[in-house]
Amino acid sequence: MNKKIDPQLLTFAKSMRHTATDVEHLMWQILRAKRFMNLKFRRQHVIAPYIVDFYCHEIGLVIELDGGQHGTDDAVEYDAERTKFLEALGLMVVRYWNHDVLSQTDVVLEDLWNVCSELKVN
Repeated sequence: MNKKIDPQLLTFAKSMRHTATDVEHLMWQILRAKRFMNLKFRRQHVIAPYIVDFYCHEIGLVIELDGGQHGTDDAVEYDAERTKFLEALGLMVVRYWNHDVLSQTDVVLEDLWNVCSELKVN
């Protein structure tokens, strides 16, 4: 399974870490350094051929933060394919709207806490 990851993909992921949106930055402040449930999260992590917003290897969780552009028909279809691919690898994918992360942070984090708790048990 140790396939060589495309160096361009790694470079792009790195550049994305340096140009994070406000929402990604907020979520990273919550997740980084094992601050959330003592789980180690990575941001803009490559799971070829995709780059996921946040990833926790320990519990197999992918967190995606979606802006308005994810509401178009094409994006919904693309996101569904992407989720299907990641789930086929045995990962769980959760998605949160940027607006909800900013305006209802506590609700999003409570949901995330429940998801992580469930995955830690199994």
